Amino acid sequence: MANLDLSKNDFLNKVWNFNISPKKWRFQSNRPAIVDFYASWCGPCKALAPILDELSDEYFEKVDFYKVNVDLQPELSNHFNVKGIPSLLFCPIKGEPHILQGLVSKSDLRKTIQELLLNNN
Repeated sequence: MANLDLSKNDFLNKVWNFNISPKKWRFQSNRPAIVDFYASWCGPCKALAPILDELSDEYFEKVDFYKVNVDLQPELSNHFNVKGIPSLLFCPIKGEPHILQGLVSKSDLRKTIQELLLNNN
């Protein structure tokens, strides 16, 4: 399952509408999500993309996987103070989001998904 590239409007509808709730995180979905902040020219982002594709297949209908191109959606990356890419925003159903920066192994990502998003310790 391919990761969906989000526009600002998509992000507001699927993840968090910070225009309506600017100071309080209110996740918009009934399924946890990972948002990959990336750029097309970024080597580590290109290395992470197939790993995220495999994980999106593995967690199909359990976790939604989205992408945000920081060059096309600077407002979104600025809103989360993304200074380095790739940066992954983990969005649990309840609780606050978490950001993980840099190239991460598939096993570490799987562990983070289990702990942060699926609550399987």
